[in-house]
Order: sequence, then C-alpha cells, then structure tokens
Amino acid sequence: MADDVPTPEPDPAPEFRLLYRSRSRIREADRRVALGELFTDARRRNKERGISGALLVLDDWFVQALEGREDEVRALFGRIAADLRHEQVQLLDARPVRRRVFAKWAMARVSVDGSPDIPLIAHTDGISPAAAWRSTPEQAYLLEDMRDALRSSASPA
Repeated sequence: MADDVPTPEPDPAPEFRLLYRSRSRIREADRRVALGELFTDARRRNKERGISGALLVLDDWFVQALEGREDEVRALFGRIAADLRHEQVQLLDARPVRRRVFAKWAMARVSVDGSPDIPLIAHTDGISPAAAWRSTPEQAYLLEDMRDALRSSASPA
C-alpha cells in the first residue's frame, strides 16, 4: 500500500561559503572602538542567523569567510556590500560546501609575515586578544587563501 511507504525526509540545505575582501572606510583614529562595536553586533546577529566564519584584518583591509545557509549568507553579503563603512568590496568565492570549516570561529588578527595569528574577542570598547588556538588542516588551507587575498590588497599597486 502506498500509504505505508514512509516519505523520505528532504535533504538538509547544503552548507554555503562566501569569501569577500573589502577596505574599511572607518577613520583610523575611530577604528578600534567602531570595529569592537561592529563585531560585537555582527557576532550576535550572525549567531541568530546561523552564520559562522572567520574575519582576517590587516590594517584597513578585511577578508571574511561567511558560512551557513546560502540565502542567509548571500543576504548578509548584500548588506555588507551596501554598508558605507566598506569600500572596494570584492566577492572572491561563493560555493556550496560539504561542511563548515569555521563553525565556531568569529575573527582573528592575521599574520602575513609568518608570526602566529591571534584570535580576537570583540568588546564594546574595542578588540582584545583571546587565547591561542590550533587550526585544523582545512582551516589552515583556507586561511592561507585569505592571507593571499589580504597580501594582494595591501600591496602597493
């Protein structure tokens, strides 16, 4: 009987990863406090939307990996691209992925000279270093791509 055949559960939406690079338009003198407030708010909102990722910062350049449901990630990227605090927003990569690489990550200060990266905690009065971490091979590989994007943006043209 057809009624006795269980209906298969739909496959869960695949994970999605988007990488972008942008330059901050926030004045350097205001950057510490402004970024602390921005990151604190973004972490809360991203958690509500099921978005995770990594943000690498070098001077006034950002490279960020966003992971989650495609519709949520693309909507967030649209808001970032329209945000007047960003300029030179460039989509680097966007694709479905088997699983998240940065499921528990928020942000880090990236080292482009070979010294260790430093995970950061955002506070309303600024950003401070957190305890050191060890990255997985998948994270290390993606972080190196993100570092390359930072190096190329921060290099003189």
